[in-house]
Amino acid sequence: MTAPLTEVPSTSGRAVAVLEGVAKRFPSGTLAVRGVNLSIRQGEFVSLLGPSGCGKSTVLRMIAGLIAPSEGRISVDAPQTGEVGFVFQEPTLMPWSTAIANVMLPLRLAGIPKAEARERAAEALASVGLSGFERSFPRALSGGMKMRVSIARALVTRPRLLLMDEPFAALDEITRHRLNNDLLALWDRQRFTTIFVTHSVFESVYLSERIVVMAARPGRVFDDLRVNAPRHRDEAFRTSAEYAALCREASEALNGAMAA
Repeated sequence: MTAPLTEVPSTSGRAVAVLEGVAKRFPSGTLAVRGVNLSIRQGEFVSLLGPSGCGKSTVLRMIAGLIAPSEGRISVDAPQTGEVGFVFQEPTLMPWSTAIANVMLPLRLAGIPKAEARERAAEALASVGLSGFERSFPRALSGGMKMRVSIARALVTRPRLLLMDEPFAALDEITRHRLNNDLLALWDRQRFTTIFVTHSVFESVYLSERIVVMAARPGRVFDDLRVNAPRHRDEAFRTSAEYAALCREASEALNGAMAA
C-alpha cells in the first residue's frame, strides 16, 4: 500500500529558518504575501509549490535577505557570510569569465586566497559533473551545464542553507530529470538544508521530504505535506505506482490551494 502524503508535525529537529506572521507589500500597493508561518529544519529538503504569482519567489528572497518583509519576523540560523547559497531561475553567469572563475567569485569576494579559491571551485565543479570544463566560457556550455555552474557557485561557500528559485524550469525534460537526480545525490552527500521553489507537482514529489503548498492573492501557506517515500529515488521510483499516487495527492492539494 502506498504511503500517503501526510501533514507535517509542528515540531521536529532544530529550525534553520523560521517565518512568523510574514507579509510583503510592494511599493505599488500589491500585497504579495500575507500571514506566512513556516519552519524549515536542519537537513530538510522542502519544496514551495504553487501557481505563478502565489509569492513563492518572494518568500525565498525574504529568507535570503534580498528583500525585507513588510510585517512579521524571519530568523535564519546561518549568521556567517556564505552560509546561505542562492540559485536563481537563470544561471546569471559572467559571460566574460570561465566556468571556474564564475565559481570562484563568491570566494574571492570573501577574501579567500586565489589558490584556495581555485581549488575549492574545481572541487565544486567536479561535484556537479563538470570536471574538464573549468576553462570553458558560458557561451560554449549548454543550458543544463550553465545551471550546473550556477549550482557549483552556490555550493562553493559550503552553505548550510541552499535556496533554489525554479532553477530547472527552462530546461528540457531529459536535462531536468538528470539535474533532479544530481541535486538529490549532492544533498544526500552534503545534507545542506534546501528550500526549492517550483510550480511542478512532479518535481516537488520527486525531490522533497516536505511540500509547502501555497495559495495566491495574497500568497499564503495552504498546506504542509510530508512525502512518505524512500530517500533513494531514481528512474524506477519515477515510474512507480507509489510516485504516481503521491503526485496525485499533491496535485489535489494544489488544486485546493488554487480554488481557495
